[in-house]
Amino acid sequence: MTQKKTSFPALPEPVPLARFSAADDLRAAIGLWAAWLNGERRASAHTVAAYGRDLAFFLDFLTEHLGELPSLAAIGTLRPGDFRAYLARRAQDGIERGSLARGLSVLRGFLRFLQRRGLAATTALAALRSPKLPYSVPKPLTIQDAAGSLDAAAASNKWKGKRDTAVLTLLYGCGLRLSEALGLSRGEAPLGDMLVITGKGSKQRLVPVLPAVREAVADYLAACPFMLPKDGPLFVGSRGGPLNPRIVQRQMAALRGFLDLPDTATPHALRHSFATHLLGAGGDLRAIQELLGHASLSTTQRYTSVETERLLCIYDAAHPRAHLDWGNLDRQSDSVIPAKAGIQKPESACAAISGPPLARG
Repeated sequence: MTQKKTSFPALPEPVPLARFSAADDLRAAIGLWAAWLNGERRASAHTVAAYGRDLAFFLDFLTEHLGELPSLAAIGTLRPGDFRAYLARRAQDGIERGSLARGLSVLRGFLRFLQRRGLAATTALAALRSPKLPYSVPKPLTIQDAAGSLDAAAASNKWKGKRDTAVLTLLYGCGLRLSEALGLSRGEAPLGDMLVITGKGSKQRLVPVLPAVREAVADYLAACPFMLPKDGPLFVGSRGGPLNPRIVQRQMAALRGFLDLPDTATPHALRHSFATHLLGAGGDLRAIQELLGHASLSTTQRYTSVETERLLCIYDAAHPRAHLDWGNLDRQSDSVIPAKAGIQKPESACAAISGPPLARG
């Protein structure tokens, strides 16, 4: 189950060493760090590329800030003010807090690597706190909107429409990431009861395949005009090459406009919808964690916030006392109704969740 396979579509290349604005000794240390990320950490190609870009941005700033190419010795002399100046510059450039926090985390990890290898040491980052991030919850579609998206995509009888339907059905029916769906080979086509998915960190998980998913994939394969080799990509573009994720994202954007869906209706929102609708129908949190491939249960627990909001909306719509003046005296019963302090109801959470529509297949 750990056999390495060809990735679809092509994975991003790591940042070349020549791109880093650094002295030779620091550049050599960056090469060791990148090899460590790939080898011991088994980080994905996307992670290695993103970390490399964050470090390159910092070294670009540091070269300008110090007036020379930074070396390992220069790293050891950095002060908290140098890192604060870097964060201020990035914020000035319009970088969001989430990206700033990730960039600072990359620097911490890189400096920790240098210290453990005895190459350089600095305690400057210990005085800095990561930017405070607002608490966010997943933004799933309602059952009606999710089903409407799949039905609208299936309206086209052309093979590309069947392909897009199969991809979107995989995201919603199996809870796959877009990269996981597009990474399937023809030999891995989900035509059986179970599907083996290789997710982040090359971790594998078993996912049940609903009849509606099997039917959508089978319809696509029957209509596809290309001969798909067993070890080639399952989903292909107009010329027979691996399907670019941007095409799926554009299709979802077209569905947003057609169905008047919110901007949060993205391919990844279908994965959020898969988890939220399962939880709303009584699914076990641990089981959902396994299906999604989350390493930590705390990641999956974010979906309970969405379910709590839904229950509050149902309460407000159905409970007789929900329409009274909260906090005021109930004159009919001479009782005091407690105020619902601190509870705010998001409008998007007010759709009732009864169970995934994919079960109809």
